[in-house]
Amino acid sequence: MNDLTLTTPALLFPTISLLLLAYTNRYIAISNRIRALHSQYSSEQSDVIIKQIKILRQRIMLIRNMQLIGIGAMVSAAFTMYLIYNGFTHLVHTVFGISLIMMLISLTLCAVEVYLSNKALLILLKDIEHLVR
Repeated sequence: MNDLTLTTPALLFPTISLLLLAYTNRYIAISNRIRALHSQYSSEQSDVIIKQIKILRQRIMLIRNMQLIGIGAMVSAAFTMYLIYNGFTHLVHTVFGISLIMMLISLTLCAVEVYLSNKALLILLKDIEHLVR
């Protein structure tokens, strides 16, 4: 793989765009959940709500970082296309590699965020199970 063409980094654009859309949807869902928990906490202050809020704080930071690194991956892919177009072949592989690494980091952060999401749901399930018993 000595030669990268303009189409190689261009293949990342739909992938990164869909990832950013998914990240934005997760952000919107979390912001709605935070608003609901805020209202709920105003009326009843429980440890379950506090635990969820702590996890939501972590998730918001992860999603912000996922989005920023995803945007960096897209900028890096676009810069790779610029380098190919202008014949700066000595930098092309490095910049494209950075783009791929940024996408992998973004996906790894997404996996951590999914784990935290499940952890928050397990807190709710544990509370429900406690009420049922």
